[in-house]
Amino acid sequence: MQMGMVGLGRMGGNMVRRLMRGGHQIVVSDLSAETVNAIAKEGAVGSSSVDDLVKKLNKPRAVWIMVPAGDPTEKTVMALADKLEAGDTIIDGGNSKWKDDIRRAKILKSKGIHYVDVGTSGGIWGIDRGYCMMIGGPAEAVKRLDPIFKTLAPGIGDIPRTPGWEKRPGNTAEQGYIHAGPSGAGHFVKMVHNGIEYGIMQAYAEGFDIFKNASSKEIPEEERFNLNLPEIAEVWRRGSVVASWLLDLSSMALIEDPELSQYSGFVQDSGEGRWTIEAAVATAVPADVLTAALYTRFRSRQEHTFAEKTLSAMRQKFGGHVEPKKAAGGH
Repeated sequence: MQMGMVGLGRMGGNMVRRLMRGGHQIVVSDLSAETVNAIAKEGAVGSSSVDDLVKKLNKPRAVWIMVPAGDPTEKTVMALADKLEAGDTIIDGGNSKWKDDIRRAKILKSKGIHYVDVGTSGGIWGIDRGYCMMIGGPAEAVKRLDPIFKTLAPGIGDIPRTPGWEKRPGNTAEQGYIHAGPSGAGHFVKMVHNGIEYGIMQAYAEGFDIFKNASSKEIPEEERFNLNLPEIAEVWRRGSVVASWLLDLSSMALIEDPELSQYSGFVQDSGEGRWTIEAAVATAVPADVLTAALYTRFRSRQEHTFAEKTLSAMRQKFGGHVEPKKAAGGH
């Protein structure tokens, strides 16, 4: 299948490579001509502008946007809307707010253009592991794009099938992608996914902070433990009920640097955590853990504990996020 990709950053570029491996033809565009030329040498079709990209696509066109959420995405969507035609599809695979998806979908619908929002999880590892996708948009457009989603998704792989899932033929969830609902539903599900991610990361971070301080001079000498954190992380990966990919990444970071000295402990939040709490407040759903995890990220910009360094390490490992060395006014 042919598709356009606007934005060739950490995830966009790797998604293009995975799609090309699957036999798809991808026309690419990026603010950096050097980046476009580099990936064109790998087999993609380069373009000099969004207008040029649109001209190189066959109708009905499909253009995937992978640029920062907010104003960059808004401007890209509207620029494409001026050039695309009825029957074409714009896919936003970034981290847009779901309410923006609903608004954009209404604008594009008046022009006959489909809008599909794809909450995408997989980070810098997705090129090989595949990307978990939560999709929102009109069924017609989502169905036409299925070959793209199927290629990007991880597939069943070596994960044991959930008992009873074989009775659901045609369902794509165990392949690693779902059509969650109309426009906005994909990013809504991904938003809560990231809110939960904050909570899980916080739990690991606090646990390892307790281990780190188990040898503190503030407790009786006979109650002190000088614990090996890399070993604890590694043994938990083997059969423990708290095993997860986030723990895998924590183990990698700790074996590389047990003190996590290369991490500042300054932890950003990408927006979805805040929006998850907003959704919880709007529906009066108690979200104690997720809220506390978000507030901890705010606090990390003022004081840096080993827990914050652990959070920073996990973010770097799964998404390539490089936190500031030192926050203004920080320690």
